[in-house]
Amino acid sequence: MPDPYESARLGDREALSAIVESLRPRVSRMARHYARRTGQDADDLLQEAWLGLLDAMPQMDIRIGSPRQYLLSRARWRLLDAVRRERLRRCLPLDEPSCSELPSADPCGVGDLAVGEFLGRLQPGQRTIARLLMEGHSWRETGARIGCTSANVAYHVRRIREAYVRREECAAP
Repeated sequence: MPDPYESARLGDREALSAIVESLRPRVSRMARHYARRTGQDADDLLQEAWLGLLDAMPQMDIRIGSPRQYLLSRARWRLLDAVRRERLRRCLPLDEPSCSELPSADPCGVGDLAVGEFLGRLQPGQRTIARLLMEGHSWRETGARIGCTSANVAYHVRRIREAYVRREECAAP
């Protein structure tokens, strides 16, 4: 009898439905748990978890570890990435002025020049990582975009921080 995880990975809809039904209680509990912890909508988190799980299905290697745990971890990671993105992208309430109406603390754009100058001193890979992170991407998303792991991104972030600290120490009177 073929493995249902392998059949689902290869596109068998019945096997996929069976796996989804077996994981439904666990994924639902996970989404409700993180919704209570973060104050976000449980249905939104559930949707993100399912997207993570289903996106991971084609890359799953059933020979390594437990396919069930692999899918659940991918669901959790996608859910936590959504939590992180939401935290970064909170909007101002509609009754407050938009950012374009707020007075700028840096009317000449000196801050933008300093950031550009600092990024220009970094290595090309570090510059790409810094730009992606400043755009609001998570370490995992950044790594996926440039073709490396989040651990590699963490290494480069440490090097970027060290370069920034050295720059600040040199600029201090």
